[in-house]
Amino acid sequence: MDLDYEQRVARAVELFKMGYNCAQAVTAAFADEYGYTEEQALKMSASFGGGIGRMRETCGAACGMFILAGLDTGSADAYDRQGKADNYALVQQLADEFRRENGSLICAELLGLRERRPQVPVPDERTAVYYEKRPCAKMVETAACIWSKYKKNQQKSEKKQ
Repeated sequence: MDLDYEQRVARAVELFKMGYNCAQAVTAAFADEYGYTEEQALKMSASFGGGIGRMRETCGAACGMFILAGLDTGSADAYDRQGKADNYALVQQLADEFRRENGSLICAELLGLRERRPQVPVPDERTAVYYEKRPCAKMVETAACIWSKYKKNQQKSEKKQ
């Protein structure tokens, strides 16, 4: 991974440790590549933390990757079936890699929770204990690394053409 992407991975983890949710951290670390400000990225991804709105469904870090996939390969044409298929293929590829590395794509499973159900919507206070007991910073790092590898491979392919 080149230095720029190493810095982006570090920035994603830093954003998470500053108090942003998993999706925000991943999305904001790469937002400028798509012409968005950090603030815009933080807002567009705000609802995806805690396994989407703290419902403990799909991991927010993975959702951040999927937002980036949409910015990278998403189609704005409702009739572009091939564009949709290409984007969905990328999302599935990213999800498979995330699942391989972490054992799951589900927030509740990653957190070791017995039930996958909505939690109180108020996020936990970010304390040293919070960061010690949760794998979220690692999920953010993993998602940012997976996205960085994808982008680096994409750049290599474009240079060959």
